[in-house]
Amino acid sequence: MKTGFNMLLWTGHVTEEDFPRLEMLKKTGFDGVEIPLFGGDVPHFEKVGQAIKDNGLGCTSVTVIPDEEHNPLSADAGHRQGGVEHLKWAIDCSQALGSEILCGPFYQPLGVFTGEAPTEEEKQRAAKVHQQAADYAAKANVTLAVEYLNRFECYFLNTMADTAKFVKRVNKPNYGVLFDTFHANVEEKDPVGCIGPYVDMIKHVHISENDRGTPGKGHVDWAGTFKALRSGGYDGWLMIEAFGRALPDLAAATRVWRDFFPSPDEVYTEGLKLIKEQWQAAA
Repeated sequence: MKTGFNMLLWTGHVTEEDFPRLEMLKKTGFDGVEIPLFGGDVPHFEKVGQAIKDNGLGCTSVTVIPDEEHNPLSADAGHRQGGVEHLKWAIDCSQALGSEILCGPFYQPLGVFTGEAPTEEEKQRAAKVHQQAADYAAKANVTLAVEYLNRFECYFLNTMADTAKFVKRVNKPNYGVLFDTFHANVEEKDPVGCIGPYVDMIKHVHISENDRGTPGKGHVDWAGTFKALRSGGYDGWLMIEAFGRALPDLAAATRVWRDFFPSPDEVYTEGLKLIKEQWQAAA
């Protein structure tokens, strides 16, 4: 098991100004960080990756689909190709970072809905895009972990069961599920019970409280969650993801209208304590 912290608490684009936070997270006891990939180029992320290594940290990365012109679900072949190119860019940047895993809801633009459930045609289109991305990622030694979201943020993947079916459709060894406790708490009838049947497909985990605040300060069943993960053989990253109001665009996208914690310090110190205690208790 490795502990990590998502830099989205502070920024959507990590620069030299954020490097002191890398040192701080290392001193706190984290094994790594998750870097958002919403813009930038390979040379920039090579510098960020070097700073991560210099601080003795590991790394994962996260991206989204920015707009319709890069939509893997689109009936427009040009837009689907745009999706392929966007994912290749994110994989190149991940490789530059030294990222082990590229995760996120990289199958549709966020907050876009058709008013219907995803169609068979959309599933086929997205799978073909992700198959191409997975093949490209394999050459870069990057694993792809697709994240299902709650139904208020997307319509394509909302539950573990649906995501597992999609992972089987893509059928690539370096392609699996990102399990996020926040979204599971919203959508799953059993947010703990959904883990066991599919734990072998889980490539990455986001530790996120029911209100996106400090882990352990809400009502997520952490004891059950860690027990299900550890007993099922999961031994990868446990990456804390929490959102505040520091980034207006992100706050709007994630519907964060109020403060969920008194300070960022509480999120990473209390969050790390929770992970270590609960993981040990789950042994």
